[in-house]
Amino acid sequence: MGNSHRRKPNDRARQIVTTIIGIVIGFFLGISIPSASLNKINIPSNIITSLDVAITDIHGSTSTSPKTESLENVGSTTVPKIHVPTNPRGAESLPPGIVVPESDLYLRRLWGDPNEDLQKKPKYLVTFTVGIDQRNNIDAAVKKFSEDFMIMLFHYDGRTSEWDQFEWSKRAIHISVRKQTKWWYAKRFLHPNVVSAFEYIFIWDEDLGVEHFNGDKYIELVKKHGLEISQPGLEPNNGLTWEMTKRRGDREVHMDTEERPGWCNDPHLPPCAAFVEIMAPVFSREAWRCVWHLIQNDLVHGWGLDFALRRCVEPAHEKIGVVDSQWIVHQVIPSLGSQVSHQ
Repeated sequence: MGNSHRRKPNDRARQIVTTIIGIVIGFFLGISIPSASLNKINIPSNIITSLDVAITDIHGSTSTSPKTESLENVGSTTVPKIHVPTNPRGAESLPPGIVVPESDLYLRRLWGDPNEDLQKKPKYLVTFTVGIDQRNNIDAAVKKFSEDFMIMLFHYDGRTSEWDQFEWSKRAIHISVRKQTKWWYAKRFLHPNVVSAFEYIFIWDEDLGVEHFNGDKYIELVKKHGLEISQPGLEPNNGLTWEMTKRRGDREVHMDTEERPGWCNDPHLPPCAAFVEIMAPVFSREAWRCVWHLIQNDLVHGWGLDFALRRCVEPAHEKIGVVDSQWIVHQVIPSLGSQVSHQ
């Protein structure tokens, strides 16, 4: 009897030690579960529900696929996802309702109701790469575009304040980086997610005569003929240009031409079709999303880019064309070239 009484304290000690060991083992097993697996489940307000969700995700015992783009009801509780793989890269951990994947170029006031910032949202974007010497020419060009067009100037000479003499300049976007070409600016400042608010993007040179051009009528014709990439016709008797881009006086739009013998093995390919020049191209929002990716970071003058534009629309010979009834004059002023000698 004396021996049995002495064993009871030892039994209690073993139970305590066993319990402690069990707690420690359970703790380490719990923290050893990979954290990545927790990123794809809901975090509800009660523990039991979360365990149910975890078991369902692991064993796939439910026939209902999770909806990662919206809030999901778990029991009576509305729970946001903490991992949304359909969100843009870098935003996977944000609730879908607050994700804004695209930007715009609309100007905003410093105070007041944001809903009153814009009396009218421009639908189209017109960009010019400019130097101050061509300010009068650009002034004449800008006046050919209505309030439906937002104006953006890329300044290659670093002189921006002198443009304030024009009333429209106060509403324009000015970007100044010295001695760069329009394709350099376009690659860095016209990302598709930034200009997505605009239906069409004009990327124009500064030496264009626009006496016979109207922006609204041009857009009307582009939409009418389904052109994804286009340009105004060029005055055929002024400067050196391709046959494809010369204005024709007997039609609104043309999409093909005849070049010199041997120049076009396929009548649906450049320079006989699916072709516009790089001095005054106009891109639809969808086409620009592709063209932007096509532009290389070290592209300077853009020579040869016009032959590759067809890769961004299909069928190219039906969606790339020249608008004849809204035409321009290429004045061939080598103003940007004069910057080279000052490097």
